[in-house]
Amino acid sequence: MLVFILNAGSSSLKYQLMNPETTEVLASGLCERIGIDGRLVHEANETKTKKDLDMPTHKEAIEIVLDVLTQGENKVINSIEDIDSIGHRVVHGGEYFSTSVLIDEDVVSKLKELIPLAPLHNPAHIIGIEICKELMPTKPNVAVFDTAFHQTMPASSFMYAVPYEDYKEHKVRKYGFHGTSHFYVSDQAKQMLNKEDSKVIVCHLGNGSSICAVRDGKSIDTSMGLTPLEGLMMGTRSGDLDPAVISYLMERKDMSANEMTNYLNKKSGLLGVSGISSDLREIIEAAANGDERANTTIDMKCNRIKKYICSYAGMLEGVDAICFTAGIGENADLIRERVCSGLEFMGVEIDNEKNQVRNDQNREINKETSKTKIFVIPTNEELVIAKDTYNLTKA
Repeated sequence: MLVFILNAGSSSLKYQLMNPETTEVLASGLCERIGIDGRLVHEANETKTKKDLDMPTHKEAIEIVLDVLTQGENKVINSIEDIDSIGHRVVHGGEYFSTSVLIDEDVVSKLKELIPLAPLHNPAHIIGIEICKELMPTKPNVAVFDTAFHQTMPASSFMYAVPYEDYKEHKVRKYGFHGTSHFYVSDQAKQMLNKEDSKVIVCHLGNGSSICAVRDGKSIDTSMGLTPLEGLMMGTRSGDLDPAVISYLMERKDMSANEMTNYLNKKSGLLGVSGISSDLREIIEAAANGDERANTTIDMKCNRIKKYICSYAGMLEGVDAICFTAGIGENADLIRERVCSGLEFMGVEIDNEKNQVRNDQNREINKETSKTKIFVIPTNEELVIAKDTYNLTKA
């Protein structure tokens, strides 16, 4: 069985073609600058190709992807009939969806209702779904939600301390994101621990970052909130801050609400504090060369991760494993070292030699004497999407 995995953004389109039974990835790639000038990056048969192609809309982009999958010297299938089903990554499922679902008109209608909660993401996902239905009308489509894994959070975790009517009438609450990653990594950790009643903290650290407390395989709290802006300091997102900062800066800098939202989402975080880059690698290099702002930026990043870990360890009443994943979590040994340093009181003892080993395998980087395990687990959100799609569409 072959699943076509689609992640449609406002001007981009990520995809994979995967056999979920064997986990083999036949092809993967990215269409970017859709509606501008168009560029395809495609990888198949151990060959990576890059082409500038006209992509005025998402429809042309998906047509181009289907063409490269079925034609040319690097084709991987004979026709689109070889594709059995389509799995769509959908950012926001609100309170409607606690699991992945087969897409029908009712699902699409609910996704449209949720657009105000994810105005940059859900419209693009809907476009991707509708185009796939048009181009492959006989193939089933499945929606896999970033928010679904966090629907197990209790009200004490997802509620904000604003009037209750704002939750009931305007759906103001914490939803959380990166759910497929937190599910995958916590499930891998549970297997590595060989323990069903596990207490796991997952640190998904990339340009976008979030932390999740997972008890017995279920999310009980997570750092992102109504939107992905809450929580950790990220590449260009501020993360947590005093809400009064917003009105204060809007008045001082004569900014509109949209300008402030853009300011906190696109100009803050690592980029805003360091003045160097949103890429942590460049900031680490600058710090090594004596840049004090860069070093302060790294300390802020690590301290905020540490604060969430300690908070969630309290909520879980202990922790069996701390897991690091995503681009920074998997590759930045300095960040892992600084985050874990000082947590010995929680039974966290990192092995610096193990920590500096870099590969793409699940691995344990704690000392033998550490009461709490420290895992580095490469995430695989596409595999979660493929397996959920397979399980919902297999005959």
